[in-house]
Amino acid sequence: MSSGRVSGKSKPRGEAVVGDSSKSVTRVLEPTAFAPITSHLSTRLTLAQGGPLTPPPPHPHSSANVCFLATPPYPFPMDVLQTLAVALGLAALSGYSLYLTVFLTGLAVHFDWIHLGTQYASLQVLADPAVIIISGILFVIEFFVDKIPWLDSLWDAIHTVIRPIGGGLLAIQALGHPSPVFNVIIGLIAGAVTFTSHSVKTGTRLMVNQSPEPFSNVAVSLGENLLVGAMFALLWSHPLVALAILLVFFSIAFYFLPRIWRTIRMRIFFIRQKMKQPARRTAVELLASLPHVYERWFHKLVQPQQTVRWAVPCITGKGRLIPRDQFGYLTATEQQLSMVFFIVKGWFASAKLFEIDDFEPTLKQRFLYDEIILSTPGKNDRYSFRFDRSQAGLAPLVLEDLKRRMDTSRQVLLMPPSEPITEQAKPAHAILRNEGTTFAPSGPDGNSQSQSGA
Repeated sequence: MSSGRVSGKSKPRGEAVVGDSSKSVTRVLEPTAFAPITSHLSTRLTLAQGGPLTPPPPHPHSSANVCFLATPPYPFPMDVLQTLAVALGLAALSGYSLYLTVFLTGLAVHFDWIHLGTQYASLQVLADPAVIIISGILFVIEFFVDKIPWLDSLWDAIHTVIRPIGGGLLAIQALGHPSPVFNVIIGLIAGAVTFTSHSVKTGTRLMVNQSPEPFSNVAVSLGENLLVGAMFALLWSHPLVALAILLVFFSIAFYFLPRIWRTIRMRIFFIRQKMKQPARRTAVELLASLPHVYERWFHKLVQPQQTVRWAVPCITGKGRLIPRDQFGYLTATEQQLSMVFFIVKGWFASAKLFEIDDFEPTLKQRFLYDEIILSTPGKNDRYSFRFDRSQAGLAPLVLEDLKRRMDTSRQVLLMPPSEPITEQAKPAHAILRNEGTTFAPSGPDGNSQSQSGA
């Protein structure tokens, strides 16, 4: 009896049956680690040129016969990359519109607009008429809700949980459930991708909702729908190009994500304070003191020491040097009539102080807040400070006092040096239809103070 063996430096991957007519020995090679992911690839071993791999002829001096039963080969890196690009691309589009993404995928598969390879066979379930009808109805509802200011933000808030879960499940379905561990990994990554794109969409819509006219909401919503449709087509025609675009998009998004979340947090604060707005206007006065922590920082940063005339809590808007959506206190002093200070908390128990001088104050009343704009004509600088609507009348009171202070400072500059200065800035106080109750401004933490007044 003669024995046979497989020779050569490169052993085929699969199952080799070695033996003669009387006895055979079976050697089973273990499947590759990527076999679950690449089950869509050809079930035949192929050469680099694309031809089938046939067993070598038997050695002339050996009676052994060799039979090959091939298993799937190692995956080609390009195929794996394209599959991941499609999965993560669908997850990213789900952050903008989950229902539109599912609807387009099901529609394209059902009508053979795209031909799914065997690696995407699990997406065939989206072509079921029931899935297409349900996703289409939900998309029609979203289409109209997304065009209405503030109702679109409420819709986005509801879908903060729904979209990441849906995007993760869609990515897992695109990969065909290769293994439970891989399902969990892809689900977490795809959910994070969907949540990031959803955050960008939510922050953008909150900023657009500040516009009083509704046409900007309609334009942005239509642009988002067109973006999802265009990226969907690109994803199936050129997945690697779509993946490159997504990488650039998410690189920019991660840079701006802290600002976006700060914007979202402040808009939620303004909405909450708007709901607390009293039906009747209450008495408002400017407090002549800062909270203890801010007062300690203020006296440490302002030299020489100055007496605080009033301090009001507010949130910054657009400004050249002051970061946007920062909570702090706008402060005026007795000594500097033409200057105001804005103090804000910093990192690691620190604070930042900004000085603004020689400005023209104006007031704009918006839906969620009142905004005071300080413009410096000579320097072309513009700073805005926003006051929540729970304290109606506070922003007009601040504006009145700022104008009085600026007029007084200009009169001081125009006076001859020999004339004494007799006019002083009057104390700021206003009573607006209330039985003697005054309210101290409250910040995002919700703390407020009340005191009785005449």
